[in-house]
Amino acid sequence: MKLLSKHIDYKNGSGRMTFIPEESEDLWHVYNLVTQGDVVRCTTLRKVVTESTTGSTNAERVKTNLTICVENISYDVEDMSLALKGRNVEENRYVKMGAYHTLSLELQRKFTLTKENWDAIALERVDEACDSGKTADLAAVVLQEGLAHICLVRQSMTITKAKIEVPIPRKRRGSCTNHDKALLRFFDAVGNAIVRHLDFNVVKCVLVASPGFRQG
Repeated sequence: MKLLSKHIDYKNGSGRMTFIPEESEDLWHVYNLVTQGDVVRCTTLRKVVTESTTGSTNAERVKTNLTICVENISYDVEDMSLALKGRNVEENRYVKMGAYHTLSLELQRKFTLTKENWDAIALERVDEACDSGKTADLAAVVLQEGLAHICLVRQSMTITKAKIEVPIPRKRRGSCTNHDKALLRFFDAVGNAIVRHLDFNVVKCVLVASPGFRQG
């Protein structure tokens, strides 16, 4: 995560920081960083209904900068998305003071987080998230017959980069041709996914784990 600015009063711990999440793990750090009562400002879309002089109405989605006091935090592990719900606390052309809105924090979208107290735990979390030296240099391929998951193992979490599923027919007495062909397709799909999803300029080790369904 990129730290753009930092303004902290170290006498009372209050202040604000501006960030840009650059990868999926950054949203996990933000989820653990934001708490109820914090103030977050970022760009968002808001549905606005306007009425013409003739009485007809028109609805459109407008882009605006909104500042909310966070009441609810929702993190979706599957979609790697983070939603913050709260009331608007700054004058805005499109949103009334006190009106509820949900901000969606996304990769490459700047946001500012204001806290009344940046304690040692929060500051440590920021240092960890913004450490430019952290890399996911370990990958894991966890597989069983017909099913595989390709993961990046990071310091704070494991990210599933790909899921591969290939139907494998059962072996039949006297003939294993269809079974063996399906296994070859499965292994080809796993190999292609590894090449597509892992950056070997960064990844230094790939751990392969399975129950040993195949010999040789």
